[in-house]
Amino acid sequence: MKRDLRIERVYPHPVALVWGALTDPKEIAQWLMPTDFLPIVGHTFTFRTDAAPGFDGIVRCTVLEVVPERRLSYAWRGGTAQRQLVDTVVTFTLAPVAAGTRLVLEHTGFSGIRGFLVSMILGSGWKSSILRTRLPATLQRLAAERSAEP
Repeated sequence: MKRDLRIERVYPHPVALVWGALTDPKEIAQWLMPTDFLPIVGHTFTFRTDAAPGFDGIVRCTVLEVVPERRLSYAWRGGTAQRQLVDTVVTFTLAPVAAGTRLVLEHTGFSGIRGFLVSMILGSGWKSSILRTRLPATLQRLAAERSAEP
C-alpha cells in the first residue's frame, strides 16, 4: 500500500518572499515547527514538537535538493529513535504566476499500513492548517514587515 501527498496553493506574494519563509529557520518555526534547518544540500536537521504515542516529537531530516527560489527537498523521518514509522521525502516547488506564487508540496514515500495512516494524519495537517492558515499568516506578516521598511 502506497500513498503520496500533493497539495497546491497560490499565495499573493512574490517567489522570493515565499522562498524566505520556506528556508529561514526563524520563519519555519512560525508556520511549521522549531528547527535548525539550513538550505545546504547534505545538512542534517530536526523539527521538534510535542511527543505522541509512537512519535517522540522529533522529525529527523536531511536536505536533498536546493534550487534557490524554485525547489527545496528534504528527507523526513519520524517515529521514535528506536522505530522509524515514516521515511519519506518533502518537496516544495515554487513558480511565479500572475496571482503571486504557486507552491506545490509533495510529501512522498509513505508505504505499508503505518505509512498510509501517517500520511492521513500529515496530509490533514498540511491541508487544513499548515498551508491554509499558518504559512499564509507568516507570509502576510513578512510582506507587512517588508512594506514598512524605509
